[in-house]
Amino acid sequence: MTVKIALIGLGKIAQDQHLPSLARQDGYELAAIVSRNASLDNIDAFTSIEDMIKARPDITAVSLCVPPQVRFDIAKTALKAGLDVMLEKPPGSTLSEVAALQDLAEQNGCSLFATWHSRFAAAVSNAQNMLKTLDIKSVEVIWKEDVRRWHPGQDWIWQPGGLGVFDPGINALSIVTEILPEKFYLSDGILFIPKNLHTPIAADLNFKTTSGIPVAATFDFLQTGPQTWDINIETDQGMLALSNGGAKLSLAGKNLVISDALASEYDRIYTRFADLLDGKKSDVDVAPLMHVADCFMLCKHEATDAFVE
Repeated sequence: MTVKIALIGLGKIAQDQHLPSLARQDGYELAAIVSRNASLDNIDAFTSIEDMIKARPDITAVSLCVPPQVRFDIAKTALKAGLDVMLEKPPGSTLSEVAALQDLAEQNGCSLFATWHSRFAAAVSNAQNMLKTLDIKSVEVIWKEDVRRWHPGQDWIWQPGGLGVFDPGINALSIVTEILPEKFYLSDGILFIPKNLHTPIAADLNFKTTSGIPVAATFDFLQTGPQTWDINIETDQGMLALSNGGAKLSLAGKNLVISDALASEYDRIYTRFADLLDGKKSDVDVAPLMHVADCFMLCKHEATDAFVE
């Protein structure tokens, strides 16, 4: 059965990842776009989800690619109309928003999928399985990228709810929460916030697992040149290195998985959504967002120079 789906938002992530992935999927038909100022040839376009729902009752699912600050109201409208909903990361601006959406999905018999695209990188499941049998000594996360390259002109990322450097940093947290065999928690950290912005541009964080294993993370949104998306885990069998955003995996210097960083991540996400729709189930894990909320609650704030794009 083909699912008629609408994309809500047609920004960079939708154009770079969602549209190509949907075009490769046999189980979906892209039936409509909802955007204030963008459209696609030969696809119905609407400026509000309310207008889409009235005009296209045959659409049964929506994929939300709008900034997190405006996502809740759109998702709420969709769920109340009985539509299944897929959420880009992060699933909301707050944990309580996501909890409310979970309740709405259950009340209306809808599937709700809070996606974490980095968890679907090629080597993540391999790393998860390997770490079940290894003795972990320490974890180091280095996640540095260029905001001017990945989010050009996207002021929402610097506003409350936009997360700043945690927009990419939450990708790292989504992987670490997936692959470590035990939970971890924040012990201390520093958020570096430009004096003209509301969200951090860098962060130095220290976590511990429940058994006391140190987990250190460094996030930076001003990395130029090659981008760094690495998770290094010292084990009794040597260094397990998950690099290039979860696309490459090695142990003690031996390459085990080599892939492209974003290749197939979104294909796997849409396959997972199709599985959820078949079973009328939901998949909403807020662990990565919980860690970000903890950082805003517990970390020290340090003012830095103004950021000018």
